[in-house]
Parts: sequence; structure tokens; C-alpha cells
Amino acid sequence: MDVKIQVQDLSVRFSGVSALKNVTMEIEANKILSVIGPANSGKTTFLKTLNRLNDLVAGVSVSGTVFLDGKDLYKDCDPVLLRRKVGIIFALPLPLPASVFENVVYGLRRQGIRDKKTLATAVEKALRDAYLWDEMKDRLGELALKLSGGQQQRLCIARTLAVNPEVILFDEPCSALDPLSTAKIEEAMLKLKERYTLVLVTNNTKQAARVGDRTAFFLMGELVEMDVTSRIFTAPLDKRTDDYISGKFG
Repeated sequence: MDVKIQVQDLSVRFSGVSALKNVTMEIEANKILSVIGPANSGKTTFLKTLNRLNDLVAGVSVSGTVFLDGKDLYKDCDPVLLRRKVGIIFALPLPLPASVFENVVYGLRRQGIRDKKTLATAVEKALRDAYLWDEMKDRLGELALKLSGGQQQRLCIARTLAVNPEVILFDEPCSALDPLSTAKIEEAMLKLKERYTLVLVTNNTKQAARVGDRTAFFLMGELVEMDVTSRIFTAPLDKRTDDYISGKFG
């Protein structure tokens, strides 16, 4: 098993209130890990620990270790550079008030890349990978805010892909989208795992089952269990997992 991210005894507290408790797991490279659980189970906190976004929250304290390719995220990694390697897609699309083209190249321009041919090539590649090129190739100059919600979300994925990350985190990326847009996002995810490692937080257990290679179930800040997705959904080891999946709570 090629491990991309290793988490050991990870605990997170916000102003003394525990959000994650002693989480230990390994995330495989070029796979999709689905993370499920009811509200306030620590799913988003876990996700934001993987690129240190939690560092920006006042009163946060983190203990334990998180390794990316063997490097300690909290001792060996600059958080700004880390967030280039570990991109995140949020629940609500957050396009910039600029053209489709400028949205995609935003990160590249911040890195000092100005060559027009390089930028144009990067835009096409990122939009293709986000399953958006065919819809946008003649609309690159259009204001991104005019796009549909599903197109905006795929544009945000393209913007993340343009800076060539290694890991992509998804925090409820389809919660505000219609079924057709959701299907396109999921199709993109399944293709993206050929070159990236994906972690998907979702309250949609059916989505978790559709796209996840492995699934982790969180409850009240604890990792209850993690296994191959088919096993989690058909023969979980913990009754709490079975109760959540069967809709008895959550």
C-alpha cells in the first residue's frame, strides 16, 4: 500500500473544546477516501487539519502528528507551500469576481507565471480535468459569477488543479448542487484519482459509497472505523456505523 498521508493520535481542540480525539489512520495515494458521520462529528476539522487551515482559527490547539509523504506537516512544512500541495474545495462555490480564464490562472499568477502560452495551456488542461472545457472553451472571457452553480464548482476545482497539487480535499462539494451537476463532479473525482489523492467529506452516504475506495466513519470527534467502502456499507464492524448508514441516527 502506497501511503500518502499518515495520521497518528491526532487531537484538535478549539478554545478547550475537543473536536477530534486521538485519530489514527493512513490515506492511500491515488485513492478516494470518503469521510462520513453526523453533524459535529469532526469531519471538516479533520479535513482542514490536512492542509493546516485550522491554524487560522483563534484558540486552536493540535496534538499528534500528520505526515505527508513522510514529512511532518507541523514541523517540516511551510503552511503556505503546503496549501499548494493540498488544495481544498468547499461546499459553496467561491469563484473570484473575474473571468473564467483569470479564475483558473489566479494561483499561477501569484506564483509569478506570466507567459501567455503557459497560462493558456494550463487553463485548458485544468478545465479538461474538471470536466468543464467543452462548456467553457468559447466562454473563457465570461464573468465566472454568471456561471451555474455546478459550473462554478467545477471552475473552483480547475483553479485548484492549475497549481498542480498532490492532494485534493472536498468538503461537501455537491451539497448545493443538482443531481446532474453532482454526477459531473463525481465523474471528475473518479478520473482525478489517477493522478491525485482525494479526501471527500460528505453527508451523502450514497455518494460516499459511489466514489470512495475506502470510507471512514467519524462520531463525536472519534474515528469509529475505517475500511474498504464495500465492507463499511455491507458489514461494518461497529454497530454505531451500521446504525448511521441505515439511517437510525444522523
